Amino acid sequence: MKLSPIIEVEELLQIYKSPDVMIFDARNSKNSSVEFDTEHIEGAYFIDLNVQLSDIKSDFSDGGRHPLPKIENFATTLTNLGISKDKHIVIYDDQSGSNASARFWWMLKSVGHEKVQVLNGGLSHAKTKNFPLSSRQEIIKKASEDYKVDKWHLSIIKMNEVANISQDPNYLVVDVRDQERYDGEMELIDLIAGHIPGAINIPFKENLNESNLFIKPDELRKKYQVFFGDIKAQNIVVHCGSGVTACHTLLALDYAEMEIPKLYVGSWSEWSRNNMQIANRTQNGN
Repeated sequence: MKLSPIIEVEELLQIYKSPDVMIFDARNSKNSSVEFDTEHIEGAYFIDLNVQLSDIKSDFSDGGRHPLPKIENFATTLTNLGISKDKHIVIYDDQSGSNASARFWWMLKSVGHEKVQVLNGGLSHAKTKNFPLSSRQEIIKKASEDYKVDKWHLSIIKMNEVANISQDPNYLVVDVRDQERYDGEMELIDLIAGHIPGAINIPFKENLNESNLFIKPDELRKKYQVFFGDIKAQNIVVHCGSGVTACHTLLALDYAEMEIPKLYVGSWSEWSRNNMQIANRTQNGN
């Protein structure tokens, strides 16, 4: 039976003390490591999006704000974190999965790690369920064997490839940012507002209900089938601002038991810095 990519707080409470389970806190903010030191789920380790899950360059036009690390570097990171292929990895953050836990989930899944889940509702929901919290710093022990990986097995697409297919009716490019950013009305992070021509907008926040928990799989499946129609997953591209929150939608699709589409890691942060064609609400009539 396939392991669900989402784990409920009640389920984690039953297994979190097992030596086979490793919990990672993937929150990402200016003070995330300090906040982690102050309070985190008992037994959790901190993982840094900017240092361990990305290869950030000085020029964001080269891969965007959060490019993937080289595969061999990610393998070294996993080894240094004490992760072996038989470990059950549970990841959470403070933004219902969008603040790097879904990105870490995608990366682990993409190197073939079988037991990896994201905590539904993240830290805030765990608190409402009285999950034990701690300020203790867990000591990480390097894995006894190197974590061997050779490539990313989930599909990735490059900027020029996106440009070639973005307005082709046989393909679908999905922008998961908030509608105001997609429409070009507001852009607080990147230099230029707007969106990739031909892209449609399905904000990742729509994967969640009013309690910031994932919508049930059958509801997610019905929702996305309306947008995707007969277009196959290999012809669907998902992106965001920097390749992080796009993984929230890929996680939601896997939760809905749908095939995972391609990830455009560079996303808007790369596209908007490369003199690529840009659309906004006024230009495309949305």
